[in-house]
Amino acid sequence: MITRFAPSPTGPLHLGHAYSALLAHDMARAAGGSFLLRIEDIDSTRARPEWEAQIYDDLSWLGLTWDAPPIRQTDRLPAYRDALQSLWARGLLYPCACTRRDITAAASAPQEGGAPVYGPDGLVYPGTCRPDAPIGAPLPDGAALRLNMGAALANLASDGFSFVETGQGGTENIPFTAQDLQTQIGDIVLSRRDFPGSYHLSVVLDDAAQGITHVIRGKDLFEATKIHVILQRLLDLPTPVYHHHRLIRDEHGKRLAKRDDARAIAKYRADGATPEDIRRRVGL
Repeated sequence: MITRFAPSPTGPLHLGHAYSALLAHDMARAAGGSFLLRIEDIDSTRARPEWEAQIYDDLSWLGLTWDAPPIRQTDRLPAYRDALQSLWARGLLYPCACTRRDITAAASAPQEGGAPVYGPDGLVYPGTCRPDAPIGAPLPDGAALRLNMGAALANLASDGFSFVETGQGGTENIPFTAQDLQTQIGDIVLSRRDFPGSYHLSVVLDDAAQGITHVIRGKDLFEATKIHVILQRLLDLPTPVYHHHRLIRDEHGKRLAKRDDARAIAKYRADGATPEDIRRRVGL
């Protein structure tokens, strides 16, 4: 078993991060496996070296150790470009110039019929920029690139997909269909204008590069796993086992976010908490 924790250095780690990291670490150690660390600094406008340093400090304070030097997404740009080039050459990507406002307007247009559909990335893209045929031009620089989901599914020639989910209730096979992907997810962004990649593309490539066998992460990413399975199939990568754990919430039931500084691990540390106190607070 090889698990990982993959935080973004865009703010302080909070109790939700502590729970996810401790769980992944404990599961790997209990199985005699490895626990790895990855710094997801894809958001260059918000990532800061001081937050990355705080991540290492907080995790070490919690008693976590990792079994290889951490990797950073900003060091993996060539791998992302190679994957994009491969998908582009197969006619599975197309450039998109739509803004969020454009997408909202198009998805809400009367001729579309019915209420707008929301997927893991928000509104399901209505296909405004989707070409009628593969584009023969070279891979463009500085353009947002979307996966042509219809073309991707035709490339895979399958109506059914699945992934393995583990939890307290045991192991379960989670099936989903090509129709689910078309209607509930659509043409997702795989490369942003300011970064040659996206969360979905980078997480799939990075998990494969690190040899991750079990992905331990929050339930909020459960639906996104369908995207990751398709990308793994398209890029001939292994599909890990997934464990989508419960989310740590505040007293109002709201999921914790980076802006919840009051629940930052560093704040608890400053107030005299121990690592054991943190474990108890998150139910471990």
